[in-house]
Amino acid sequence: MTTPDAAPDAAPQAAAVSGTAAPEATTGTTSATPPRRTRRRAWLVPAGLLLLSVIPAIGGSARLAELASGPVLTEENARFVTQPLPVVVHIVCVTVYSMLGAFQFVPGLRRRRWHRWAGRVLVPAGAGVALTGLWMTAFYDLPVRDTVVVNGMRYLVGTTMLVALVLGVRAALRRDYATHSAWMTRAYALAMGAGTQGLLLGPLVLVTGRLDPVTNSIGLTAGWVINLAVAEWVIHRRRLRARR
Repeated sequence: MTTPDAAPDAAPQAAAVSGTAAPEATTGTTSATPPRRTRRRAWLVPAGLLLLSVIPAIGGSARLAELASGPVLTEENARFVTQPLPVVVHIVCVTVYSMLGAFQFVPGLRRRRWHRWAGRVLVPAGAGVALTGLWMTAFYDLPVRDTVVVNGMRYLVGTTMLVALVLGVRAALRRDYATHSAWMTRAYALAMGAGTQGLLLGPLVLVTGRLDPVTNSIGLTAGWVINLAVAEWVIHRRRLRARR
């Protein structure tokens, strides 16, 4: 997962949630305009996140197309064909959440009302990702290539993501924008696990054609751990910059 390495100061964070624009820094009577190169760099992180989002989006689109075509039941798709609603909701929610959420990492958009209105879509979408993920873990049959370790991780990830969203919203209502940003970053990182997992396991699937349960478990777990580690690093950098 890729995340921004520069955090806004307190005023832009407050503006992002309140929906008002933060005042531009001025020198005399002339507004200080960020250099064009800086503005371009601000879009590198969202662009990377959008590319990462394409991986689960392609897989989800393929699954939706399969379900719409009335497929023959197989060991791989039986759980989706017999109970399609949870996986359909999950795919739609994670696509909206991952792609729209990438734009929340653009500093210029965080200082505008767009950030606040987008959040009203992202929070329900993120909750949909977590809840449907937990439902499928609890009620779908365990795939052959998965293990109880993976299922345990899915319970942990879904629950943690849901808690992070709740705590993030509570922090925003208290106008504690630093805490709001931290919890929302964690929630987004966990939701983007499928993208990182695809980068880790995709090449192996292309080479070997099929993953054994141990390799699959390690790859899936590593995707979530890597994303959360990067998120915590970004949160730490934000705190250091705020102290300065």
